[in-house]
Amino acid sequence: MVFTETNYENAILELFCQHLGYTTAYGPDIIRDYKNPLFEDDLIPSITRLNKDLPKQAVEEALNKLRNIDSGTLIQKNQTFTDYLQNGIPVKYYNGTEERNAIVRLIDYNTPANNSYYAINQWTVIDYENRRPDIVIFINGIPLVVVELKSPSREETDASEAYLQIRNYLADIPSLFVYNAFCILSDQSESKVGTITADEDRYMEWKTVDGRYENNSLATFDTLFLGMLEKRRILDILKHFICYSEDKKILAGYHQYFGVKRAIDSVSKASFTDGKGGVFWHTQGSGKSLSMVFFAKSIQDTIENPTIVVITDRNDLDGQLFGQFAKCAPFLRQTPENAESRKDLRDRLLGRKANGIIFTTMQKFEEYDSPLSERRNIIVIADEAHRGQSGLEERIDGKTGRIKVGTARKIRNSLPNATYIGFTGTPIFKADRNTQEIFGNYIDIYDMTQSVDDGATRPIYYESRVVNIKLDPAVLAALDERYGIVAEKVPEYVVDKSKKDLGNLESILGAPETIDSLCRDIVAHYEENRASILTGKALIVAYSRSIAIKIYRRILELRPEWTEKICVVMTSDNKDPEDWKEIVGNKNHKKEMEKKLKDNSSPLKIAIVVDMWLAGFDLPSLSTMYVYKYMVEHNLMQAIARVNRVFSCNGESKEGGLIVDYIGIARALKKAMNEYTSRDKARYGNQDIQKTAFPKFREKLEVCQSLFHGYDYKEFLTGTDLTRARLISGGVNFISAPELAEKKKDFVKESLYLKRSYSLCKSIVPYEERMEAAYFDAIRTIITRIEGKGVISLKEINAQINELLKQSVQSEGVINLFSDIEESYSLFDPKFLAEISKMKEKNLAVELLRKLLNDQLRVYTRTNLTKSRQFSEILTESLNGYLNGMLTNEKVIEELLNLADEMAKAKEEGQKLGLSAEELAFYDALTTPQGIKDVYTNSELLDMTKELTELLQKNKTIDWQKKEQARAGMRRLVKRLLKKYKYPPEGQEEALKTVIEQCEMWTDNQIMA
Repeated sequence: MVFTETNYENAILELFCQHLGYTTAYGPDIIRDYKNPLFEDDLIPSITRLNKDLPKQAVEEALNKLRNIDSGTLIQKNQTFTDYLQNGIPVKYYNGTEERNAIVRLIDYNTPANNSYYAINQWTVIDYENRRPDIVIFINGIPLVVVELKSPSREETDASEAYLQIRNYLADIPSLFVYNAFCILSDQSESKVGTITADEDRYMEWKTVDGRYENNSLATFDTLFLGMLEKRRILDILKHFICYSEDKKILAGYHQYFGVKRAIDSVSKASFTDGKGGVFWHTQGSGKSLSMVFFAKSIQDTIENPTIVVITDRNDLDGQLFGQFAKCAPFLRQTPENAESRKDLRDRLLGRKANGIIFTTMQKFEEYDSPLSERRNIIVIADEAHRGQSGLEERIDGKTGRIKVGTARKIRNSLPNATYIGFTGTPIFKADRNTQEIFGNYIDIYDMTQSVDDGATRPIYYESRVVNIKLDPAVLAALDERYGIVAEKVPEYVVDKSKKDLGNLESILGAPETIDSLCRDIVAHYEENRASILTGKALIVAYSRSIAIKIYRRILELRPEWTEKICVVMTSDNKDPEDWKEIVGNKNHKKEMEKKLKDNSSPLKIAIVVDMWLAGFDLPSLSTMYVYKYMVEHNLMQAIARVNRVFSCNGESKEGGLIVDYIGIARALKKAMNEYTSRDKARYGNQDIQKTAFPKFREKLEVCQSLFHGYDYKEFLTGTDLTRARLISGGVNFISAPELAEKKKDFVKESLYLKRSYSLCKSIVPYEERMEAAYFDAIRTIITRIEGKGVISLKEINAQINELLKQSVQSEGVINLFSDIEESYSLFDPKFLAEISKMKEKNLAVELLRKLLNDQLRVYTRTNLTKSRQFSEILTESLNGYLNGMLTNEKVIEELLNLADEMAKAKEEGQKLGLSAEELAFYDALTTPQGIKDVYTNSELLDMTKELTELLQKNKTIDWQKKEQARAGMRRLVKRLLKKYKYPPEGQEEALKTVIEQCEMWTDNQIMA
């Protein structure tokens, strides 16, 4: 027995009923207006019950507002609804003497049992189209969650198909999604959750029920449902963990939810004890800034009227984090404030009794005669809590005799009773151990391993190219040693001396011959290996500001046409040379460069930086970083994490970020990794592409070579473009042989892995292997295009293969695999069918014909019962004969071409009769029994056809095919109409069954298409 989508749907409903305590119902059994997505029978009593202290007119006004959120786009409507959901609906009512204001609650967040919970399957909604999602979750009659399921047993469908279904629903029935909190996709092997603004790669698994998230990469299908939809938890998520950041709707990931819950518990306890809330370590790129927003929201409902002070250690970080909080101001219910100066910070804190979210940098704290505030309900959030936030001790300056007070001590003297929590994307390094003295122990750790496993970030790889710029090993050793000294806690005079020594290296690292070698290698490496990766965005990290300018100028000398492709982003100084100003620009220029670099379609691809954009800068498309600056510990790990963000473009996903090292940071990387979790060290302690991606590439190349054993493609390495084109189509033909069906499946999978590993290590792959990789990828591309969904033009296939060859082989020729056909191919194009019949690659010809015929059959299967049966039987018989070796390639192609001809004639038949496609389907059903046309005139058959079509059109909103009572009523309507024409004739009663089945098919596909 096959475990179908219906079986899986029933399993999920059972989970809701038996394990989560929801009431389950079958949508078609509920009598309602399909144009209203709300469950009115539950909505009205629930909202009335929750607001029993308010008069009826107040509740009715709120319900009216809820039903008529009718201004703006779907996203704007959903944003309004989200505010209603979290904070209630503001209303006015007259109490007999005066007008009063009130808030009508949609959910009781404090007492989960006071709410109503339903899981309803097959909930029909009619908007622009008539659609029926698999399961909709209602709380108090509001459709908050849409669950789209796919059959676990069907190979051709998966969670990605469910995502496409959701996107179609958004266009077809947007009224349902006005009230949507989030959507769930599941095919049993994979279950993901996301919001209505999320791309598919932002749908994430929820991998834990109880908050433990180590070694849970293989979460079972019920984990998401049990982990998110337990009654108390879903209410907490709705209230505190969903927000809008401008026009993007954000749902917390499971690591953010449980991490913040632990942080809230820790800070709550610390506010009554020692004020050490703890350290929240979630690896860079996994949403730390939003975790801070969710924390700020939750703490407001936990501690009475807290004032939140957010401290950063640099102005650019302050601005970026402040911007994130500002975007979420409606969710936080207060506008964050930015302290502009020390005096401004003092004015904002002095005398404040409650509330407020104040941003500042550490530098704005100074010693005061008395504390700024002695309140206990002040929560200090320190971003990137590490050495910059340290310094509890007072020291005597040996030169001046003055008492020097550490930064942390100044802050605590100003806010002596506050509770402190540190958020960081890197671990606490050995040199920073007093960070734990200040903030306390780790509250929550979400490491790189789990983040990559969850798809929240991408792995980072490393390539050393120091030898390519011929740096003196002694210089590198001196650099390494001196930075090692700076990284340790040593007396300040030692640090000063070290800085002077390092300054002497400027002349060596900035020497013209060194800069020339560096720039030539960066340009070559970028053009040959990284420009074609996704959007081609890259950063070059320069040793100093002057070296940044030298790199910029030399690259433009090498590539004068790159004026719009490359820029410099760094701080400016009044002492800068005059000719720097045009390059560096002002503050507005930097903002413009940031905007352009973040624009995927912008010609700006490469930014040269020194210190800016190395922390807190979020550019998901960035996949390459060229490093010509020595960094250690947090600074190093924060910088390289710029390339670990998740990103997709034109169907391609980022495989990982690549760090290209020109200064010798390998030792510093290894040392920094010692502070990470044991499994991070095991997996990411050595990400050198020589030892990671390249061996994987070689392994997959060998697999693909073995799968092509028996086919000689060696001329692909040396032949002309025409030779290569023929070998590509020949290779597709070879692997498409019926007896190699399983090998072809393996090849498609393994060649994709080959491509992914190649994208990371192509700069070190030998020419011959690079050519083979290009060859196998070209074959994979054609196979997936042929077997994919929808018709694609041959011109597009040719263009893609040609582009692939140009990128991978640097070939400039034009590849045309299929003669001179330029437009999209069609089953009904005689010219194309003639080309197919002439192809030498007969297996490939069969594959193309099979795809085209299946595409057309899918149309018939949804509309025309009679023709779908007729044609599918012919196709199945022909292909079975081919696969079983009973038919030769030539014979099966002949039969498939005959079938294509029959389909073409069928298409013309309806046109000759003046019938639409749906009318032709009913005409075919009416005329299926043999001899029917001897009993009725063609005019009578056409009249019956048109009346039958009109009858179904008028009644298509009736859910008759899912409800037996309504089904029987529809049968009566159809029989009554046909009886008028004395159809079916005596002795051919079976004809009626065919017509009824066609009616069922038509109506099913009107609703489910």
